[in-house]
Amino acid sequence: MVVSPRPRGILPAVVAALVLIAAGLLGVTPPASAQAAVALAPSGGCGTAPTLTSGTRTIQSNGRTRTYILRIPDGYDSGRPYRLIFGFHWNGGTAGDVDSGGTSGYPWSYYGLRALSGNSAIFVAPQGLNNGWANSGGEDLAFVDAMVSQIQAGLCVDTAQVFAGGFSYGGAMSYALACARPTVFRAVAVYSGGQLSGCTGGTQPVAYIGLHGLRDPVLNIAQGRSLRDRFVRNNGCTPQNPPEPTQGSLTHTVTTYAGCRSGYPVTWAAFDAGHTPGPVDGSAGDYEPGERSWTRQVVWNFFAQFATTDPGPGPATFRLRSESAGRCLDVSGASPANGALTQLWDCHTDANQQFSQNGRELRVLGKCLDVAPNAAAGARAQIWDCNGGANQQWNVNGNGSISNAQTGLCLDVSGAATANGTSVVVWGCHNGANQRWARA
Repeated sequence: MVVSPRPRGILPAVVAALVLIAAGLLGVTPPASAQAAVALAPSGGCGTAPTLTSGTRTIQSNGRTRTYILRIPDGYDSGRPYRLIFGFHWNGGTAGDVDSGGTSGYPWSYYGLRALSGNSAIFVAPQGLNNGWANSGGEDLAFVDAMVSQIQAGLCVDTAQVFAGGFSYGGAMSYALACARPTVFRAVAVYSGGQLSGCTGGTQPVAYIGLHGLRDPVLNIAQGRSLRDRFVRNNGCTPQNPPEPTQGSLTHTVTTYAGCRSGYPVTWAAFDAGHTPGPVDGSAGDYEPGERSWTRQVVWNFFAQFATTDPGPGPATFRLRSESAGRCLDVSGASPANGALTQLWDCHTDANQQFSQNGRELRVLGKCLDVAPNAAAGARAQIWDCNGGANQQWNVNGNGSISNAQTGLCLDVSGAATANGTSVVVWGCHNGANQRWARA
C-alpha cells in the first residue's frame, strides 16, 4: 500500500482543497455537452423539518460505528434541493482537516468549495478507518451508502447533484465510488490518486476530472493517467494524449476531452509539482497556501456546470434504467390493464417506459407502480389504478435503490439476470447492482 505523507503546516489546508479541486477547470467554460441540464430530483427530506444538524455525526455501517462531519448551509431552506458534496481526506488525514481547511481556515474549508458555494451545497467530510480508505470488503462503500441515505432522508438534497472528491487515498476512494456507484454520483474529482480502494464495476459513465503532478514521488502520474483513461472509455470520449507542461515550467495545463457523451465530460489537469492538492503556478513548493492555488475555483467551476432545472408544474417523465443490466423498467406488452406486470427491456421512448413521480407514487400509463398488499419477497411488481395505498408508495433512495413504503422491500431484477423479459420483483434490500436504478 502506498502511503501518502501526512500534510504538515500549511498542507492540511492544501490537501483539503484537493478533494474538490480535482473537480474543475479555472476560467474554462464547460463544453456544451457538460452543460445539459437535467430535471431537479429532490430527496425525501425536502419539504419537511430537517432531522440533522451541522457537526460530527455517527452512523452504523457494517456493524461499526462510523463518523462524519456535516455542514449545512446558512439559511437552510427545506423547500430548496441542495448539492451534496463529499470531501475525502488523504492517508493519515482526518475529516476535521478537510472540514477546517487546515492552517488556511475557512478559505480552504472543503478545499475552498464551501466558501465558493454561496450556501448552495451541503458538505460532508467522512472519517476513514485508521485514517485511510482501504475499503476492505466494500466496507467504505457501505459507509458512503449509509451516509447518502441518512442525509437525503433528513435534508433536502438534489439527488442529481451528488459529488465526491479527494486527494491521494481520498482520490482513490472517490475513484472507487465512480466505479461502484455511477448512478449515485454525478461527478468525481481525483487528485493525485491511484487505484488503492478498489474498482467494483467500473463500466458505466461518470463525469470525471483527474489532477496530477508531473513530479509526484508518492503516486506516479502514470497511475493518474490510467484512472483517467477508464472514464475516457466509459464516457465515449475521443482518446488522445493531452498536453502536459514541461518540467521546470511551474505551470499547469487543463484539457477537456472531445467527443464525450452528453453530460459526461472528462477533464485532465497536469501540473509541474509533486504530490499535492494545491499547486501554485510559479512556485516550486508543494505545500503552498491553499487559497493561492488555481485549483480552488477550478473545482467549483467543474461541479457547478452540472445544473439542474425545476421541471415546473407538470411532472417530468423519465425511464428507470437498471445498473446491472443496462435495460429499463418496462410494462409488459405496453398493457394499461390492472395487474400488468413489469419486466426489463431495451430502453426506448414509448409510453410503457415513461414514469413520472407524484409524491411517492411512480406513475406509468396512467396507473401506479404497485405490488400486492403486504407482498412477500419475490412478488412481481405490477401496475394498478392509483389508490393512495402504502403498497403504491416508493422511496427513491440516495444509493439508487427504490424501496416499497409498506414492506421495505426493494425493486429488484430477478436473479440479477440481464435479458429482455426478465421479471422485476421486490426483494430484501441488499444494494446489489440489480437493485440500483437511475433516471434515464
